[in-house]
Amino acid sequence: MIRKKIKRQGFGIWEVITVSFSHFAHDLFTSFLSPILPLIIKRFSISYTDAGLLNVIRNLPTLLNPVFGAIVDRKGGRFLVIIGPTISATAMCMIGMAPNYGILLLLLFIVGLNSTLYHVPSPIMIRGLSGNRVGMGMSFYMVGGETARTLGPIVVLAAVSAWGLSGIWKLIPIGVASSLFLWWRLSKLPIKGKGVTKTNEELTSLRVILHKVYKFFLVMMVFLIFRAMLRSALTFYLPTYLKSQGASLWLSGISLSVLEFAGIFGSFFGGSISDHIGRKNTLLISAISAPVLMYLFLILDSAWSFPILILLGLVIFTTGPVLLAFTNEIKTDRPAFVNSLYMILNFFGSSVASLLVGYFSDLFGIRQSFFLVTYISVGAIPVVLLFKEHQNVE
Repeated sequence: MIRKKIKRQGFGIWEVITVSFSHFAHDLFTSFLSPILPLIIKRFSISYTDAGLLNVIRNLPTLLNPVFGAIVDRKGGRFLVIIGPTISATAMCMIGMAPNYGILLLLLFIVGLNSTLYHVPSPIMIRGLSGNRVGMGMSFYMVGGETARTLGPIVVLAAVSAWGLSGIWKLIPIGVASSLFLWWRLSKLPIKGKGVTKTNEELTSLRVILHKVYKFFLVMMVFLIFRAMLRSALTFYLPTYLKSQGASLWLSGISLSVLEFAGIFGSFFGGSISDHIGRKNTLLISAISAPVLMYLFLILDSAWSFPILILLGLVIFTTGPVLLAFTNEIKTDRPAFVNSLYMILNFFGSSVASLLVGYFSDLFGIRQSFFLVTYISVGAIPVVLLFKEHQNVE
């Protein structure tokens, strides 16, 4: 009954799952950095700020998101989705062999460029395959990414245990095999979406689009500023924080996997719930819950760590599919360009946030910096009220 109902709503379940798998295959490798960050800090003798710079360099190519978005609107981006896992695997798995900090930065820049090229067209494909259940489609898509970030720490730490940090290149064939599978499944898949029937001359100019959506994205930018540092503290620095508190590398990595595993459910139910109770209400619940749970995580005994990390994963990762659905429900004939604006705010914002968390950690200590970002995240609560749904820029 559920499947028949979904089909009537124009939701292509297997096609959505395939594109969501591409998200998993791509993000599996990009999730390797955080769990091995303590090893990288030790190997290259770098500060927390230098560690945060790694994430900045990885996300630096997101500044080109609007350019890539405009190109995808005109040319399409199916091939970028297909080849993404191979490039992600190759560049990311080579960081274990980097001879110095400079080469490490170069490899992470390549990872970031590929990630930017992947994340512009893939949500547009989901949008075109989801019918009138965009929130559900984005939930499937985000679940793919969160599943990757759940398994990623376990995969890379197992590889490090078996082959050492320099031996993780042996995981590259997994990315290549994923791309071959995606080529088989997606190369002839008909993707339908807003604007694809228009000629290049008929597409709305980018200047007009920007003029009509800048208020929406200004609100989103402020919201992300208040949330990004808390999320970066957990997703980028959690293993490093726990190791500084005396935990083993394996326990630190598993803690990140627990957080990301809970994020699978937060991502899946976040978009679907927002289809029913509204995007703003879902964001508001998350904005209120996250700082409270983060504070409890920091002050309570370690026995409470896993239960609280599970709850944090549920509420923090809820916002991803909701913001994606918000963005992709904007009625426009330039969906890839509009989606790229969200991506540039989200990815580059997180990289700057990780740099700031690293700087605060060098300045005050990593534990005090975690408290600081918890207090800052409270500012997201009133910002949620400024969001407006059902934007139309055609």
